Amino acid sequence: MSGHRLAIVGAGAVGRSVAELAGEYGHDVAAIADSTGAAVDPTGVDVPSVLRRKRSGEPVGDDAPDALFESDYDVLVEATPTTLGDAQPGFGHVERALAADRHVVLANKGPVAERYEELRRLAAESEGSLRFEATVGGAIPILSTIEDLTPAAVTAVRGVLNGTANFVLSRMASEGLVYDHVLAEAQDMGVAEADPSFDVDGTDAALKCVILANVLSDGGHSLDGADVTGIESITQSALELAAEDGQTIRLVGEASRDGVRVGPRLVPEHGPLAVSGTRNIVQIETTHAGQLHNSGRGAGGPETATAILADVERLE
Repeated sequence: MSGHRLAIVGAGAVGRSVAELAGEYGHDVAAIADSTGAAVDPTGVDVPSVLRRKRSGEPVGDDAPDALFESDYDVLVEATPTTLGDAQPGFGHVERALAADRHVVLANKGPVAERYEELRRLAAESEGSLRFEATVGGAIPILSTIEDLTPAAVTAVRGVLNGTANFVLSRMASEGLVYDHVLAEAQDMGVAEADPSFDVDGTDAALKCVILANVLSDGGHSLDGADVTGIESITQSALELAAEDGQTIRLVGEASRDGVRVGPRLVPEHGPLAVSGTRNIVQIETTHAGQLHNSGRGAGGPETATAILADVERLE
Protein backbone atom coordinates (compact mmCIF):
# COMPACT_ATOMS: atom_id res chain seq x y z
CA MET A 1 0.00 0.00 0.00
CA SER A 2 1.32 3.44 -0.82
CA GLY A 3 1.57 5.96 1.99
CA HIS A 4 -1.05 8.55 2.82
CA ARG A 5 -0.69 12.30 3.27
CA LEU A 6 -1.97 13.13 6.74
CA ALA A 7 -3.41 16.43 7.94
CA ILE A 8 -3.34 16.36 11.74
CA VAL A 9 -5.64 18.77 13.54
CA GLY A 10 -4.76 18.95 17.23
CA ALA A 11 -1.16 19.00 18.47
CA GLY A 12 -1.59 17.65 21.98
CA ALA A 13 0.01 14.37 23.10
CA VAL A 14 -1.93 12.30 20.54
CA GLY A 15 -1.49 14.59 17.52
CA ARG A 16 2.22 14.99 18.25
CA SER A 17 2.67 11.22 18.55
CA VAL A 18 0.90 10.62 15.22
CA ALA A 19 3.23 13.16 13.59
CA GLU A 20 6.29 11.48 15.14
CA LEU A 21 5.28 7.94 14.18
CA ALA A 22 3.74 8.59 10.72
CA GLY A 23 7.06 8.10 8.89
CA GLU A 24 7.57 4.66 10.45
CA TYR A 25 4.27 3.63 8.88
CA GLY A 26 5.21 5.06 5.47
CA HIS A 27 3.04 8.19 5.63
CA ASP A 28 3.84 11.89 5.19
CA VAL A 29 2.50 14.72 7.33
CA ALA A 30 1.15 17.25 4.83
CA ALA A 31 -0.08 19.60 7.56
CA ILE A 32 -0.42 19.87 11.33
CA ALA A 33 -2.45 22.52 13.13
CA ASP A 34 -3.45 23.52 16.63
CA SER A 35 -5.71 26.39 17.69
CA THR A 36 -3.00 29.01 17.10
CA GLY A 37 -1.46 28.09 13.76
CA ALA A 38 -0.59 25.49 11.14
CA ALA A 39 2.47 24.10 9.43
CA VAL A 40 1.72 23.11 5.84
CA ASP A 41 4.15 21.57 3.35
CA PRO A 42 3.10 19.50 0.31
CA THR A 43 6.49 17.73 0.35
CA GLY A 44 6.03 16.78 4.01
CA VAL A 45 6.20 18.91 7.15
CA ASP A 46 9.51 18.99 9.04
CA VAL A 47 8.05 17.23 12.11
CA PRO A 48 11.03 17.65 14.53
CA SER A 49 11.08 21.37 13.87
CA VAL A 50 7.29 21.68 14.36
CA LEU A 51 7.45 19.77 17.64
CA ARG A 52 10.35 21.92 18.87
CA ARG A 53 8.21 25.00 18.22
CA LYS A 54 5.28 23.44 20.06
CA ARG A 55 7.45 22.58 23.09
CA SER A 56 8.78 26.13 23.29
CA GLY A 57 5.25 27.57 23.33
CA GLU A 58 5.29 29.00 19.80
CA PRO A 59 2.59 28.34 17.17
CA VAL A 60 3.30 25.05 15.33
CA GLY A 61 3.65 26.99 12.07
CA ASP A 62 3.23 30.36 10.40
CA ASP A 63 -0.01 29.61 8.55
CA ALA A 64 -3.51 30.19 9.95
CA PRO A 65 -5.09 27.01 11.44
CA ASP A 66 -7.59 26.94 8.55
CA ALA A 67 -4.78 26.51 6.01
CA LEU A 68 -4.66 22.84 7.01
CA PHE A 69 -7.95 22.20 5.17
CA GLU A 70 -6.60 23.74 1.97
CA SER A 71 -3.47 21.54 2.05
CA ASP A 72 -2.79 18.55 -0.18
CA TYR A 73 -3.89 15.81 2.23
CA ASP A 74 -5.94 12.64 1.84
CA VAL A 75 -6.55 11.69 5.49
CA LEU A 76 -7.67 14.09 8.23
CA VAL A 77 -6.59 12.96 11.70
CA GLU A 78 -8.96 14.66 14.19
CA ALA A 79 -7.11 14.80 17.52
CA THR A 80 -8.51 17.96 19.12
CA PRO A 81 -9.82 17.74 22.72
CA THR A 82 -13.17 16.01 23.19
CA THR A 83 -16.12 18.36 23.66
CA LEU A 84 -19.72 17.44 24.47
CA GLY A 85 -23.11 18.61 23.13
CA ASP A 86 -22.58 19.89 19.59
CA ALA A 87 -19.03 18.38 19.70
CA GLN A 88 -17.51 21.46 18.08
CA PRO A 89 -15.00 22.29 16.71
CA GLY A 90 -14.25 18.59 16.06
CA PHE A 91 -17.52 17.86 14.28
CA GLY A 92 -17.01 20.81 11.92
CA HIS A 93 -13.50 19.59 11.06
CA VAL A 94 -14.85 16.13 10.16
CA GLU A 95 -17.73 17.63 8.16
CA ARG A 96 -15.34 19.80 6.16
CA ALA A 97 -12.99 16.91 5.31
CA LEU A 98 -15.78 14.50 4.32
CA ALA A 99 -17.44 17.21 2.20
CA ALA A 100 -14.09 17.46 0.34
CA ASP A 101 -14.15 13.65 -0.17
CA ARG A 102 -11.18 13.04 2.16
CA HIS A 103 -10.84 10.18 4.64
CA VAL A 104 -11.23 10.95 8.35
CA VAL A 105 -9.69 9.13 11.33
CA LEU A 106 -10.87 10.32 14.74
CA ALA A 107 -9.30 10.23 18.18
CA ASN A 108 -11.83 12.85 19.37
CA LYS A 109 -14.76 11.05 21.06
CA GLY A 110 -17.23 13.96 20.94
CA PRO A 111 -18.56 13.66 17.37
CA VAL A 112 -18.87 9.85 17.53
CA ALA A 113 -20.63 9.83 20.90
CA GLU A 114 -22.84 12.89 20.47
CA ARG A 115 -23.61 13.14 16.73
CA TYR A 116 -23.20 9.60 15.41
CA GLU A 117 -26.10 9.53 12.95
CA GLU A 118 -25.01 12.82 11.37
CA LEU A 119 -21.45 11.53 11.05
CA ARG A 120 -22.64 8.33 9.36
CA ARG A 121 -24.77 10.34 6.93
CA LEU A 122 -21.86 12.63 6.05
CA ALA A 123 -19.62 9.59 5.49
CA ALA A 124 -22.26 7.91 3.31
CA GLU A 125 -22.41 11.03 1.10
CA SER A 126 -18.61 11.27 0.84
CA GLU A 127 -16.03 9.46 -1.27
CA GLY A 128 -13.97 9.44 1.95
CA SER A 129 -14.16 6.85 4.74
CA LEU A 130 -14.66 7.43 8.46
CA ARG A 131 -12.81 5.42 11.14
CA PHE A 132 -12.54 5.91 14.90
CA GLU A 133 -10.74 3.00 16.61
CA ALA A 134 -8.74 5.45 18.73
CA THR A 135 -11.87 6.84 20.43
CA VAL A 136 -12.29 3.71 22.60
CA GLY A 137 -9.54 2.09 24.63
CA GLY A 138 -6.32 3.66 23.29
CA ALA A 139 -4.11 0.96 21.80
CA ILE A 140 -6.63 -1.87 22.37
CA PRO A 141 -8.27 -2.94 19.07
CA ILE A 142 -11.86 -2.99 20.32
CA LEU A 143 -13.82 -1.55 17.40
CA SER A 144 -11.86 -3.50 14.78
CA THR A 145 -12.53 -6.70 16.76
CA ILE A 146 -16.27 -5.92 16.73
CA GLU A 147 -16.03 -5.10 13.02
CA ASP A 148 -14.30 -8.45 12.35
CA LEU A 149 -16.97 -10.34 14.31
CA THR A 150 -19.67 -8.11 12.73
CA PRO A 151 -21.66 -5.96 15.18
CA ALA A 152 -24.73 -8.21 14.79
CA ALA A 153 -22.78 -11.07 16.43
CA VAL A 154 -21.98 -8.96 19.52
CA THR A 155 -24.62 -8.71 22.23
CA ALA A 156 -22.83 -6.44 24.72
CA VAL A 157 -19.48 -4.94 25.64
CA ARG A 158 -18.35 -4.25 29.18
CA GLY A 159 -15.07 -3.21 30.66
CA VAL A 160 -12.77 -0.96 32.61
CA LEU A 161 -12.25 1.92 30.21
CA ASN A 162 -10.71 4.74 32.21
CA GLY A 163 -7.12 4.44 33.37
CA THR A 164 -7.21 7.32 35.86
CA ALA A 165 -10.21 5.95 37.75
CA ASN A 166 -8.67 2.49 37.67
CA PHE A 167 -5.35 3.74 39.02
CA VAL A 168 -7.13 5.47 41.89
CA LEU A 169 -9.30 2.48 42.85
CA SER A 170 -6.57 -0.14 42.49
CA ARG A 171 -4.10 1.93 44.54
CA MET A 172 -6.69 2.67 47.24
CA ALA A 173 -7.28 -1.08 47.49
CA SER A 174 -3.64 -2.21 47.47
CA GLU A 175 -2.19 0.50 49.72
CA GLY A 176 -5.11 1.21 52.06
CA LEU A 177 -5.08 4.90 51.12
CA VAL A 178 -8.00 7.33 50.96
CA TYR A 179 -9.43 8.70 47.71
CA ASP A 180 -8.17 12.30 48.00
CA HIS A 181 -4.61 11.18 48.76
CA VAL A 182 -4.44 8.80 45.78
CA LEU A 183 -6.03 11.32 43.40
CA ALA A 184 -3.44 13.96 44.41
CA GLU A 185 -0.69 11.37 43.88
CA ALA A 186 -2.11 10.52 40.43
CA GLN A 187 -2.07 14.23 39.52
CA ASP A 188 1.56 14.55 40.66
CA MET A 189 2.49 11.57 38.48
CA GLY A 190 0.64 12.92 35.45
CA VAL A 191 -1.78 9.96 35.51
CA ALA A 192 -4.66 12.35 36.32
CA GLU A 193 -5.34 15.76 34.77
CA ALA A 194 -5.28 18.95 36.86
CA ASP A 195 -9.09 18.80 36.47
CA PRO A 196 -9.79 15.05 36.65
CA SER A 197 -13.59 15.33 36.74
CA PHE A 198 -14.16 13.75 33.27
CA ASP A 199 -12.28 10.67 34.47
CA VAL A 200 -13.50 10.26 38.04
CA ASP A 201 -17.16 11.22 37.45
CA GLY A 202 -17.49 8.50 34.79
CA THR A 203 -17.94 10.81 31.77
CA ASP A 204 -14.92 9.54 29.84
CA ALA A 205 -15.88 5.86 30.29
CA ALA A 206 -19.49 6.73 29.41
CA LEU A 207 -18.48 8.44 26.15
CA LYS A 208 -16.55 5.31 25.14
CA CYS A 209 -19.52 3.12 26.00
CA VAL A 210 -21.89 5.40 24.05
CA ILE A 211 -19.63 4.98 21.00
CA LEU A 212 -19.75 1.19 21.49
CA ALA A 213 -23.55 1.26 21.85
CA ASN A 214 -23.79 3.36 18.66
CA VAL A 215 -21.67 0.83 16.77
CA LEU A 216 -23.80 -2.09 18.04
CA SER A 217 -27.11 -0.33 17.28
CA ASP A 218 -26.03 1.76 14.28
CA GLY A 219 -26.83 4.92 16.25
CA GLY A 220 -29.46 6.14 18.64
CA HIS A 221 -27.26 6.77 21.70
CA SER A 222 -25.67 9.85 23.25
CA LEU A 223 -24.28 10.82 26.67
CA ASP A 224 -27.66 12.26 27.70
CA GLY A 225 -29.24 8.82 27.76
CA ALA A 226 -26.45 7.10 29.72
CA ASP A 227 -26.78 6.05 33.37
CA VAL A 228 -23.49 7.27 34.91
CA THR A 229 -22.04 7.22 38.44
CA GLY A 230 -18.43 8.10 39.25
CA ILE A 231 -15.97 6.93 41.90
CA GLU A 232 -15.75 10.10 44.04
CA SER A 233 -17.75 8.60 46.92
CA ILE A 234 -15.92 5.25 47.12
CA THR A 235 -14.49 4.88 50.63
CA GLN A 236 -11.60 2.91 51.99
CA SER A 237 -14.02 0.91 54.14
CA ALA A 238 -16.05 -0.11 51.06
CA LEU A 239 -12.89 -1.52 49.49
CA GLU A 240 -11.94 -3.31 52.73
CA LEU A 241 -15.41 -4.89 52.97
CA ALA A 242 -15.16 -6.03 49.36
CA ALA A 243 -11.71 -7.56 50.00
CA GLU A 244 -13.06 -9.60 52.93
CA ASP A 245 -15.38 -11.20 50.41
CA GLY A 246 -12.67 -11.83 47.79
CA GLN A 247 -13.82 -8.89 45.72
CA THR A 248 -12.71 -5.41 44.76
CA ILE A 249 -14.35 -2.33 43.20
CA ARG A 250 -13.79 -1.11 39.65
CA LEU A 251 -15.47 1.55 37.49
CA VAL A 252 -17.20 -0.68 34.95
CA GLY A 253 -18.91 0.50 31.78
CA GLU A 254 -21.49 -1.58 29.92
CA ALA A 255 -22.76 -0.95 26.40
CA SER A 256 -25.54 -2.82 24.64
CA ARG A 257 -28.23 -2.03 22.11
CA ASP A 258 -30.45 -1.06 25.05
CA GLY A 259 -28.13 1.66 26.31
CA VAL A 260 -25.17 2.52 28.53
CA ARG A 261 -24.48 2.06 32.25
CA VAL A 262 -21.31 3.17 34.00
CA GLY A 263 -20.60 2.93 37.71
CA PRO A 264 -18.53 1.34 40.47
CA ARG A 265 -19.13 -2.43 40.55
CA LEU A 266 -17.99 -5.27 42.77
CA VAL A 267 -15.77 -7.62 40.75
CA PRO A 268 -13.85 -10.76 41.80
CA GLU A 269 -10.40 -9.75 43.13
CA HIS A 270 -8.63 -12.17 40.79
CA GLY A 271 -11.15 -11.94 37.94
CA PRO A 272 -10.44 -10.42 34.52
CA LEU A 273 -12.02 -7.04 35.32
CA ALA A 274 -9.74 -6.45 38.34
CA VAL A 275 -6.94 -4.94 36.21
CA SER A 276 -4.53 -2.74 38.14
CA GLY A 277 -2.90 0.62 37.50
CA THR A 278 -3.92 2.44 34.34
CA ARG A 279 -4.65 -0.69 32.31
CA ASN A 280 -7.97 -1.08 30.52
CA ILE A 281 -9.82 -4.30 29.79
CA VAL A 282 -12.81 -5.04 27.60
CA GLN A 283 -15.12 -8.08 27.55
CA ILE A 284 -17.00 -8.60 24.30
CA GLU A 285 -20.06 -10.85 24.64
CA THR A 286 -20.75 -12.70 21.41
CA THR A 287 -23.61 -14.86 20.18
CA HIS A 288 -21.49 -17.79 18.99
CA ALA A 289 -17.92 -17.29 20.24
CA GLY A 290 -18.58 -16.78 23.97
CA GLN A 291 -16.79 -14.02 25.83
CA LEU A 292 -13.65 -12.40 24.40
CA HIS A 293 -11.19 -10.38 26.51
CA ASN A 294 -8.82 -7.71 25.31
CA SER A 295 -6.62 -5.62 27.60
CA GLY A 296 -3.80 -3.12 27.36
CA ARG A 297 -2.97 0.55 27.57
CA GLY A 298 -6.13 2.55 27.14
CA ALA A 299 -4.58 6.01 26.91
CA GLY A 300 -1.36 7.88 26.16
CA GLY A 301 0.04 9.64 23.10
CA PRO A 302 2.01 6.82 21.41
CA GLU A 303 -0.56 4.18 22.40
CA THR A 304 -3.49 6.11 20.92
CA ALA A 305 -1.40 7.07 17.88
CA THR A 306 -0.92 3.36 17.09
CA ALA A 307 -4.72 2.97 16.92
CA ILE A 308 -4.98 5.99 14.61
CA LEU A 309 -2.24 4.71 12.33
CA ALA A 310 -3.81 1.23 12.27
CA ASP A 311 -7.02 2.90 11.07
CA VAL A 312 -5.06 4.73 8.37
CA GLU A 313 -3.70 1.34 7.22
CA ARG A 314 -7.28 0.00 7.00
CA LEU A 315 -8.38 2.75 4.58
CA GLU A 316 -9.01 1.65 1.01
